Amino acid sequence: MIKQIKQQQADNVNDSCADCGSFVDIGAVVEAQDTLLELSFIGDDALARASALKLAAEQRFPGTKASIHHTADQCALTLDFAFSVEKMIFQLENAL
Repeated sequence: MIKQIKQQQADNVNDSCADCGSFVDIGAVVEAQDTLLELSFIGDDALARASALKLAAEQRFPGTKASIHHTADQCALTLDFAFSVEKMIFQLENAL
C-alpha cells in the first residue's frame, strides 16, 4: 500500500502514511493577519442566511466584528475575527 501511494504522488511530495494523509507546516497555511471572511448570498433568503451566519459567528467567537450589506439582489456578510484560527474553525464548522 505504501509503495503504491509513493508511486502515485509527485516527486516533491513525501506522503507515505496511508492513514493520516498529507501533512503541511500549519504556519504556511494560516497567516496571523488572515482574520477577514467575506461571503456573498443571492436569492430570496439571502438576508436570512447572512443573518444566521452572522449570529453564529458572534455567538461562537464573541470578539467577532460583523456587518451585513444588503442590496436589491445580493447580500454581503463581512466577518472580522479576532484571530485567524477562529476564522479557520468557523469555516470548517460551517462548511464554508
